[in-house]
Amino acid sequence: MKQNNKWKYQGDRRYEKVYEKMQLLGIQDITTDRQHKNGTIVWKLPIKDAWHKRCIEVASFSTGYVRNQNSASSNYQLNKTKKQKRYVEMTDHDTGRPVIRTFKDTVRILIPIEIDRLEYLISYCLKNYYIGNANQVANGDYVPKWKYDNLEKSKKIGWNYGNQDEISVTINGHRYKVK
Repeated sequence: MKQNNKWKYQGDRRYEKVYEKMQLLGIQDITTDRQHKNGTIVWKLPIKDAWHKRCIEVASFSTGYVRNQNSASSNYQLNKTKKQKRYVEMTDHDTGRPVIRTFKDTVRILIPIEIDRLEYLISYCLKNYYIGNANQVANGDYVPKWKYDNLEKSKKIGWNYGNQDEISVTINGHRYKVK
């Protein structure tokens, strides 16, 4: 973390809580000086994405957006969405008369206050990257959910799915090694 953002996490209780959660989750603030000047905060998670095999980065922008920075071919927005009607006056091709058409657009709900964006980002990361990817092991490697599902099924019917020496499953408080 650059010196620029360190002060943000001190002195304000909400920022201190965010910083505490970042420490517990192993999140690093990797904001550059230029990003800081633009009102952007970038975090690096200790979880690697399944495709690019690099740590996931998320960012908060002064424009109100929060985005995933590197887990796809382009940055994608993490803000919640809502449906919104849009009315457009057009000319009917058959009659030549003006008509009003209704369209339903999906728009992002912006988060204008920085601390609200950071709190949203922590919650989003917890739900979608930490809990959603709970089948990632400590070194950041991704293990697909279907592998665990198939291991459980194979155990029930006696099949062996290759070399799975270090995997165990806990069911009703009993720990079972899956081989």
